[in-house]
Amino acid sequence: MKTKEKIYLIKGLKYLFILFLIGTTFSCGTEEQGQKKYFSRSADEYANIKIYGEEVAELTSPPLVPAPVGNRPAKKLYMEMEIIEKEAEMADGVTYLYWTFGGTVPGSFVRTRVGDLVEFKIKNHPDNKLPHNIDLHAVTGQGGGAEASFVAPGQEKTFSFKVINPGLYVYHCATAPVGMHVANGMYGLILVEPEGGLPPVDKEFYVMQGDFYTEGKFGQAGLQPFNMQKAIDENPDYVVFNGSVNGLSGENALTAKTGESIRIFFGNGGPNLASSFHVIGEIFDKVYVEGGSQINTNVQTTLVPAGGAAILEFVADVPSNLVLVDHSIFRAFNKGALGVLAVSGEENPKVFAGEIMEGIYLPEGSVIQNMPESELNIEVPKDLSKSDRIEAGKKMYMQACFACHQSNGEGIPNAFPPLAQSDFLNEDINRSIDALLFGLSGEIEVNGKKYNSIMPAQQLSDEEVANVLTYVYNSWNNNGTLVSPEMVKSRRK
Repeated sequence: MKTKEKIYLIKGLKYLFILFLIGTTFSCGTEEQGQKKYFSRSADEYANIKIYGEEVAELTSPPLVPAPVGNRPAKKLYMEMEIIEKEAEMADGVTYLYWTFGGTVPGSFVRTRVGDLVEFKIKNHPDNKLPHNIDLHAVTGQGGGAEASFVAPGQEKTFSFKVINPGLYVYHCATAPVGMHVANGMYGLILVEPEGGLPPVDKEFYVMQGDFYTEGKFGQAGLQPFNMQKAIDENPDYVVFNGSVNGLSGENALTAKTGESIRIFFGNGGPNLASSFHVIGEIFDKVYVEGGSQINTNVQTTLVPAGGAAILEFVADVPSNLVLVDHSIFRAFNKGALGVLAVSGEENPKVFAGEIMEGIYLPEGSVIQNMPESELNIEVPKDLSKSDRIEAGKKMYMQACFACHQSNGEGIPNAFPPLAQSDFLNEDINRSIDALLFGLSGEIEVNGKKYNSIMPAQQLSDEEVANVLTYVYNSWNNNGTLVSPEMVKSRRK
């Protein structure tokens, strides 16, 4: 290589090296600035925030939350929480002995702002049988306060801490055996808002998921004791929101109006299962990942670990019953992790127009692509005995009805009504036939419980409708009616 070319090569390499150094410096500087923006202050700086005044903190039962902190300065907060062991409803006809913070599952919602100094009094009711304590994940210190708060029945303890990390945190009992105390409902949320508070929204709700382990299977009536082996095996009978199967449905359903901005403070008490939290019919505009400062946008389902939390925000765009679920979906429809946010208001067809067309689907390649309506109802007459109809109806039921109404006819709580011993069915056979032929929507009452879901019209022949209804009427202590194809045909007219 010539000397002149070598000189040019060396100069070129020098320029590249200089550019590399400039890029690296700029990149590091940008990253450092981003981190400074992300972590606006260090924990030490938050710990040194000056206190201005004091007040008694408001604690609320789920699904309510205290008022936002807004732009107030850091204060000294006084708060009290009572531990209560109490029997309450787990599901219809099922009770459970819950161990609670504040008398509810989850426990009372605690709202603070970063830099607040908290004086926390915990009281163990004299009627309780066991000692308890509290471990707040927002607390920096021995056991999150567990050691300082250990309290026997009929006693109280007061301890103090400063909240120095903004975010949404779980608290729970940490008395041995820890898993058993958590599994019995001893968990809740504490929010530490950043300086200046969270951005304002129209509605805020408090929801927690928990898994419960009972001696009896799901729905087995009576007082159900805790089953330690099932808990160790991580095989819960119930996975629920706010402590029970009906915790967020029926009279306990959340409500909002179209156009309102909504924030859900969601936590997972566990003790074992992670939650795949999803709202059917909405998309999360913002998710504060694991309750911290990182924000994801346009999220369908967010994973929340046991002992973790997330802040979820969205706008209720159209009127509907939004369904809150753990999208590990058998937990929703078979173990209770299902709730409702009922949104009322004006329709918005630009966003959702609903059904615009209904027709018969004939796969490509079918010999007959269209059939006159008069020919659709022509059937080959069949003379089946009652037992034959029951047998044929059972097969049809397991194909068309099983998923919603279950093999035992008990339905799915708060979603699909029971067929077993159903007053709705037994009082009016024609109403039952019409439901299969024409569908059913709107609120109905079955065995004293209200349901508001949609059953589409079934594309069944008169013979098939007669068979499946005869099976239903002759199962699960229903009234034994024999439904004939002629009865079905008369309702089509």
